[in-house]
Amino acid sequence: MSLDIISKVISQGHLLATHSWEFGAFSESLLEWYDPDLSVFSTSPFPDGKIPVVQVDRVESLSYALPHIWTNSTTLIDGDGAAGDPASLAVSAILIGQTQSPLLSAAQRQIEHLLTAVPRWPNGAISHREDYPELWADFVYMAPPALAYWAIQDANETLLRVAVQQCLLYRDVLAVPHHTNAAGLWHHIIGPQNQDLGIWSTGNAWAAAGMARVLATARKSSWVSALASDLVALTAAIRQILDAAIALDKAEPNEPLLRNHLNDTSWFGELSGTTLLVATTYRMAKLEPVVFGDRYVAWANGKRKEVVQRINKDGLLSPVINPLDWNDRTPGTASPEAQSFAVLMFAAYRDFRGKSSGIE
Repeated sequence: MSLDIISKVISQGHLLATHSWEFGAFSESLLEWYDPDLSVFSTSPFPDGKIPVVQVDRVESLSYALPHIWTNSTTLIDGDGAAGDPASLAVSAILIGQTQSPLLSAAQRQIEHLLTAVPRWPNGAISHREDYPELWADFVYMAPPALAYWAIQDANETLLRVAVQQCLLYRDVLAVPHHTNAAGLWHHIIGPQNQDLGIWSTGNAWAAAGMARVLATARKSSWVSALASDLVALTAAIRQILDAAIALDKAEPNEPLLRNHLNDTSWFGELSGTTLLVATTYRMAKLEPVVFGDRYVAWANGKRKEVVQRINKDGLLSPVINPLDWNDRTPGTASPEAQSFAVLMFAAYRDFRGKSSGIE
């Protein structure tokens, strides 16, 4: 994959992102691609145990995120009823906030809002919705990584533990029962208004990728030993998703992509979920090489090649699910999420291989 095509993928991401979580996911993808040393997946993301101080206008991700972040609200952006989505911009706000104090204050308000003002599920999981308790797999990419990053900012071991536990509380509610063919995977939504028991590929990818970011943050923190048992559980939760997705994929050798609903062969093979699960596999193979060994990498390599073949000359990925209607059975041709996921995949693959620039 040439750098020219990756640049086109990024250009399309700039054009397509219009919603809170899309801005957040794209910001994260730009950070991991252009400034991998600032990502939680880097070798030393927290110099002296602190958030790094950077020149904002020299960091592509932060220059992109800054205009989207509110500094006069309890949330970082309008979530359109979602409590989790505005937190997707928190890492950017915290990094910018090292030199621009209004952004740091905004990030703090966002974290406090999540912890104190948002409804909770009976088990203590923070709701993805502002007005009623409801759990969406998407939340795990948006909010727990923000809580974990603020824990570093605040030197707060307890909050880092909360970030890990929120992932596991979500798993406890959304995980599919063990006696089904989708055991290890997650339902998309459990709750009173938007319940969706589908085994959505993108939802599972959001969850696995979010947990990987929390795991990386904790692994690079000064409290890694104190959190050891929690991190074993978090690693196991990620592995369960990847194992189940890989098993369903291998059961269909003639379908090159993961299906939009992973356990439903009536759905089309789709790029968004496939791409982010591949990215997560590379990240986990680097983070936990003993657990995520050669068979995971071989699967990711094969799927990455399938993804690359489906990137058009203009940089758009297709076929993709409609991110605003995950039950739309018409294969889509443009998704801001898919563009971000491709950049995350390229960054993860490059970092796994240990190359400073360029990509196959």
